[in-house]
Amino acid sequence: MPAAFPDTIPELLAWRASRSPEREWLFFEDDSWTLADVAGEVDRFAVGLAERGVVRGDRVALLAGNRPETLFGWFGANRLGAIAAPLNQALKPPEIAALLKLEMPRVLVVAEEHRALAAGANDLLDASDRPALATPGEIVRAGVGAPEVTVRPEDVAVLIATSGTTGAPKAVMQTHRTYAITAEAFPSWVGLGESDRLLGALPLFHINAQAYSTMGALGAGGGLALLGRFSASRFWEDARRLGATQANAVGAMIHILLKSEPRPADREHGIRSVYAALALPQEQHRAFEQRFGLALTVGYGMSETTFGTVWPLGEPARYGTMGRLRQHPRLGAINRARVVCEDGADAADGEAGELWLSNPATMAGYWGDAAQTAAALADGWLHTGDVVRRDGDGFYTFVARKKEIIRRRGENVAAAEIENVLLAHPSVGEAAAVGVPSDLGEDDIVAYVAPRAGASIDTEALRAWARERLADFKVPSAIHVRDTLPRTATERVAKHLLK
Repeated sequence: MPAAFPDTIPELLAWRASRSPEREWLFFEDDSWTLADVAGEVDRFAVGLAERGVVRGDRVALLAGNRPETLFGWFGANRLGAIAAPLNQALKPPEIAALLKLEMPRVLVVAEEHRALAAGANDLLDASDRPALATPGEIVRAGVGAPEVTVRPEDVAVLIATSGTTGAPKAVMQTHRTYAITAEAFPSWVGLGESDRLLGALPLFHINAQAYSTMGALGAGGGLALLGRFSASRFWEDARRLGATQANAVGAMIHILLKSEPRPADREHGIRSVYAALALPQEQHRAFEQRFGLALTVGYGMSETTFGTVWPLGEPARYGTMGRLRQHPRLGAINRARVVCEDGADAADGEAGELWLSNPATMAGYWGDAAQTAAALADGWLHTGDVVRRDGDGFYTFVARKKEIIRRRGENVAAAEIENVLLAHPSVGEAAAVGVPSDLGEDDIVAYVAPRAGASIDTEALRAWARERLADFKVPSAIHVRDTLPRTATERVAKHLLK
């Protein structure tokens, strides 16, 4: 690595492509792209976006799923100093429209199969708020030779859509510095080098796939094998076919793979390590490693910062913990933490409190939301909203989410968003959504509703109402009808009683 590692995404890609232009770097289905190929595609996307008026600071939304075109569009936007905004294709038109209204992209790059979804979202917006729609094929027709734009480390590179506790969408502003620092550091946390090929099984609209898999592959000098989607029945076969040696996973994936029917192909792959954002009980952790013939390591990060905690490489496993603070292999101890009690005092070892972090790989804030930004970044610390305990050896253990967020199928879901949809039904007078433990290790969503005066509620019809307005992973798995919902002394719904 150079003494001064590249500190923006365009510089990192150009540096890698200049050193090893013919090295195969990106693998998808039956195709592969060298670093020179990738740089060329990025240039073509940048030219096409510039032709459509994209300039520094503009947003470019991407609705193409886990495909190379999403990467090319992201990097192409960054080449122009613009901000990429990958969107979740599982969302419904009202949800897409809410994000488009928030982020106000100049262009929405949409795969042909998602054009109807994009058009439906655009139809819900005022004419002045609608982005121009273009397919990847239409974008790249403009040719080559993108304009040279100076991109700075502090510039925002990506907007990451996330659920707010109010139900309104938020967009995390992550900078080039975050991605560059993480590209250099992630390989050191999990032991990666130039011979490794990272399996991108998580969605590209998530920080994990962006900063750890994609940037990690650039930082390590290895390769990226991109999966269109996660399939438990084909996961190990896909990993073998694509030549992957490392993969990242969220909690539900680990449990689904463990619960799948054992088969001879369970060990017929080249994956030697999996990084997971989940601390399993020791018995399950070791069962996963033994069944699939690999090492499973654990870490903690979030859209707001890629530097959280991780199990130290080469040290004995500390089952049940999130590990110690992540640091940087070249810059040293750049990550600090506090565990803070409700009264603002620092918690003693073993005492629960909210985790606060301070490091240069922290978001610039929430797009268009100064109030939430100020709350999250108060006093120079990122307030994670997660309650943890720290032991005397500096290991952290997750306790609970302080925010009212439900974790389902690898996604964060705001209870208020579900409640707002249910309350919009003409028969519903009260609604509350809660997360309950799932056998997949995350949450199932259960809703409780009370009818309006004189009305009755058909729960199946209400679920169908929700399915039309919410992504499938947000739809409650069960809806229970009560005459009234329990209340606290301050007239809030007593969700602890519903749970």
